[in-house]
Amino acid sequence: MKKYFFVFMTLLCGLGLLALTGPAIAAPAAQVYYYTPTPRPDGRIIYIVKAGDSCIRVALLNNISEQQLRELNGITGSDCPIQEGQELLIGQLREETATPGPSPTATPLLPTPTAFRGYGTVCVVLFDDVDGNARLDEGELWLAGGAINIIDRRGQVNINGETIEINEDEEPTCFENLEEGDYNVSIAIPDGYNATTSMNFPLKLLAGDTATLDFGAQKSGQVLPEEVIPTGGERSPMLGIVGGLLILAGLGIGIYFRFLKK
Repeated sequence: MKKYFFVFMTLLCGLGLLALTGPAIAAPAAQVYYYTPTPRPDGRIIYIVKAGDSCIRVALLNNISEQQLRELNGITGSDCPIQEGQELLIGQLREETATPGPSPTATPLLPTPTAFRGYGTVCVVLFDDVDGNARLDEGELWLAGGAINIIDRRGQVNINGETIEINEDEEPTCFENLEEGDYNVSIAIPDGYNATTSMNFPLKLLAGDTATLDFGAQKSGQVLPEEVIPTGGERSPMLGIVGGLLILAGLGIGIYFRFLKK
């Protein structure tokens, strides 16, 4: 009985180590679409508020001013309160006075809304991740000399820059007047440092947004604390090799004991 128990435990350990080498599957990125509102039968042009919308975003998307949006909907208050699912009037069609001849045609009171691409800002910080926990903590300074690259998925934007050190008068390295859309922001760290965060970040930039991205790097030779050593992502191929050897050893022992019984 002990012999078979030993063989079973050896096979079980080998299968467990092989399971650790399985690839991780990333969830597909969500896509967001904007549809241009069309006039209703009564001539009103309505926009339905979506999650994350603000007055300035709705105004930019529909090519009207925020003041016009407020006046059309009777919105007061400095914070311009709107909520998801709310219907906002963004235009009104009116019919001209009837005249003999062809039927009157509708003329817009305000410009017909069209899809509008607003602008946003992307700022990048490279910090000295002294404790290696992949977070910008109090007392950790910015690093200069990190090479920044920003590209969009349409292949129309390719911008380069460089990170700076922090002092009382400085701000992060920022790139303004970028059209809203999908971007990839990447950074190359200076010599003598190792990355503690991902060096690439996919970003969806919305109109009016300012996105600040923090990238971390630690001086070469510093040891990461045990509690922050990454445990996910890529799996060691050595674990798979050891698991396979254990399975073969278990099978060999089983065959050996079977021949002894004969």
